[in-house]
Amino acid sequence: MKKFVDRVYVMYAGTIVEEGPTREVFNSPQHPYTELLIKAVPKLTGRIPEGILGQVPSYLKPPAGCRFVTRCPYAMKVCETDTPPLYRVGANQRAACFLHDERRLPR
Repeated sequence: MKKFVDRVYVMYAGTIVEEGPTREVFNSPQHPYTELLIKAVPKLTGRIPEGILGQVPSYLKPPAGCRFVTRCPYAMKVCETDTPPLYRVGANQRAACFLHDERRLPR
């Protein structure tokens, strides 16, 4: 895919969680789902890729807050109640994750 498209949109449970130039997203994923998704791609190294723990939430009754919260290794309290906006994380890249909101990070 990296050789066929200039821009990529990563979706999780029906919402865009990251978007940007393909090379930037693949080389520097800024959303935990994108990071785990890339790690889950099989490689020719013989190593079995890790899956992403948990299950995709219901599309009919999604959880409050971030839809990835129950599977996210970086989840914070705010993720359980608030939906993160798409934060600008580079010149042309955005990610919907509170890890990019300086005001919400634990001190």
